[in-house]
Amino acid sequence: SDELDGEFISLHEEGLHAAGSIFIVRRGSIKGSRSWIVDQERALEGDDQIGSLFFSIYSQSAPADIPSEVFVNHEPVDRVALEEWLTSLRGSKVSIKVPQRGEKVELLQTVERNAHYALVQYLSKRATDAAVSGKALLELEEELQLSRTPLRIECYDISNISGTSVVASMVVFEDGLAKKSEYRRFIIDTDTAQDDTRAMHQVITRRMKRLLADRTVNQSEVAETGGKLSKFAYPPQLIVVDGGAPQVAAAQRALDELGITDVALCGLAKRLEEVWMPGDKDPLILPRTSEGMYLLQRIRDEAHRFAITFHRSRRSKVMLESLLDEIPQLGETRRAALLDRFGSVTAMRKASAEELASTPGIGATIAAIIFGHLQNLSQSGVDMATGEILDS
Repeated sequence: SDELDGEFISLHEEGLHAAGSIFIVRRGSIKGSRSWIVDQERALEGDDQIGSLFFSIYSQSAPADIPSEVFVNHEPVDRVALEEWLTSLRGSKVSIKVPQRGEKVELLQTVERNAHYALVQYLSKRATDAAVSGKALLELEEELQLSRTPLRIECYDISNISGTSVVASMVVFEDGLAKKSEYRRFIIDTDTAQDDTRAMHQVITRRMKRLLADRTVNQSEVAETGGKLSKFAYPPQLIVVDGGAPQVAAAQRALDELGITDVALCGLAKRLEEVWMPGDKDPLILPRTSEGMYLLQRIRDEAHRFAITFHRSRRSKVMLESLLDEIPQLGETRRAALLDRFGSVTAMRKASAEELASTPGIGATIAAIIFGHLQNLSQSGVDMATGEILDS
């Protein structure tokens, strides 16, 4: 509309971060647009997000560049104070309005999409920024009082599918960046783990048993034969569990039972984003501006995403690797040989014990173990053709 005039500002928030965009409209035409990442330090010092955004936009503006009307998508905490501040900068009255309907609302929605896009770009860049990742790891070392920098972090999430199948995911971050080739999923034995805490105890136990088993492998011999260490052979410096005190206690109990004392542990509870340490009665509250906190959230969210998409996996190599990981007699070389020969769980399921035994490095004894394991899986609600966990 030719009658539209003013500046349209929208805020978009995700977790601890927010971005804002502005469209400058004169006589119905958009004359310019810009986006900002909201200054969280100012927001913590008393300004709300809109107030902090206004400071970024207008604090250095010339009087002639400040409009008489500013339209926003969220009501500021102190609209009057902001109006008085803008009025003093402009030298004449400025009004801040929050439209409720019509083309102004539609335009603000477009502006918010711009803000959302700007925030996605910003967060994507931060996720691969080595300097930011390094700062986050050092903050975690200090805030959690770790004995060393957590260069490898593993995070575990428990997901219930249709109330019948329970799945755990393990995601790995090294040097603050996702290492997707080492992600794993686990089907939880619900006969011994009927709730999230028992499931967490089970998955940590299973993963750490593999670590202990792989510690007995002679690394020199593996290197000499051209083999590779199992992906479970690399210990995390920090385990993060999705949950609060009960989940942390369950994970710590698993570590204690296995005599593992050199792996740190914490939990991140969703409700208030509290960090729980083993044995503590109260949680840690990390600063909203903490890079370490943001990294913990990103790792936890990635573990959750990976867990809930498990039942949608289709012929996934990760699915097959995860199933083979459940068989302790299979090292990296044997798993690679099986993957190379059969390529899918379906093909392995159709193979006889003799065919499995003819795979290089397998033999009759291990073939019998694999055969039995695959038979059990076919009876446990896993679609062998797709790797999908079936709803009952």
